[in-house]
Amino acid sequence: MMAEHLSRSELDYPFKLLEYFNGFRVSKVIFSACELGVFDLLLRSPEPMSAQRVARELSTSVDGTERLLDALVGMEILEVETSDGAAVYSSTDVANLYLARGSSKSLHDMIVYQSQTVYPLWNHLADAVREGKNQNEKAFGLPPEDIFQAVYRSEEEMLRFMGLMNSSWVLDGHDIATAFDLSGFQKIVDLGGCTGALAQEMAKAYPSSSVTVFDLPAVVETAQKHFPQRDAAVGFQSGDFFSGEIPPADLYVLARIIHDWPEEKCLALLKKLYDTCKPGGGVLLVEAMLFENRRGPVTAQIFSLNMLVQMEGRERPPSGYTGLLHRTGFHDVQVCRTGKSYDAILAIR
Repeated sequence: MMAEHLSRSELDYPFKLLEYFNGFRVSKVIFSACELGVFDLLLRSPEPMSAQRVARELSTSVDGTERLLDALVGMEILEVETSDGAAVYSSTDVANLYLARGSSKSLHDMIVYQSQTVYPLWNHLADAVREGKNQNEKAFGLPPEDIFQAVYRSEEEMLRFMGLMNSSWVLDGHDIATAFDLSGFQKIVDLGGCTGALAQEMAKAYPSSSVTVFDLPAVVETAQKHFPQRDAAVGFQSGDFFSGEIPPADLYVLARIIHDWPEEKCLALLKKLYDTCKPGGGVLLVEAMLFENRRGPVTAQIFSLNMLVQMEGRERPPSGYTGLLHRTGFHDVQVCRTGKSYDAILAIR
């Protein structure tokens, strides 16, 4: 069957397969350039820089730096020109916007998390498939049953994870906040809202609504210390939405929460929200949805494997989320595919 879906040229020579084989190296080129500070340096520089000068500024080898820069040019992330017979490098607009630490849309924290936390876990993907459980023990020496002990195992690791979440909502938050008209919900609580980046987008989109982030005490403390709030309209409240009381709200947001947990835990949380909600209140789920037939998108399929390797949950198609919501009492379920990384599901009590 596979042969029917491959072009003749691919059968003659496996270009696509070789591209896939090299995918991890491509990722590591970008990861390493970010970790070394290549994009920050080029953004600050008033003129293109030679490999020798970049190496001197970053305390790296000239040979290694030149190879790295050339690979980034090949990937169309950097640009190169010749000046006085020497190659000089500069950033593209895309690299300046998304890869340099100083940009308002920087994905630097997301990249560092992928490189230093997710990448080591994926070394054990075959074990995760074989065993059907996460690989925190093999990767980090931590028990597989307490996933957020692994996620928050040190202040440094907590900051990495929170940086990842912050980057996600700087990129996708506006599309999620405006996927549905939420102006009818006066009090919005973002459960597990981490740094408040998505909550800020909600507050901007719905200025007449109050928006509160509800998260673990250590997370709230770290968010307020390390992630300055651009919008004073966003409040923070500490607690545990599994074991403690949930503050009253007209709309509860669960963004990238349901996919972390096994089904019974998801049902318990949604039932708790249903019982806390007043009639007409709702819940907004934000996840990377699979197609209904589970044949894509590839990004969501890979995210689902990541849930296997790192967490206890999975990504689902629309019917998976609709089923969870209906089983816990919610109705009028609406699904919005944004066409980007994350989608939205709104349900009413």
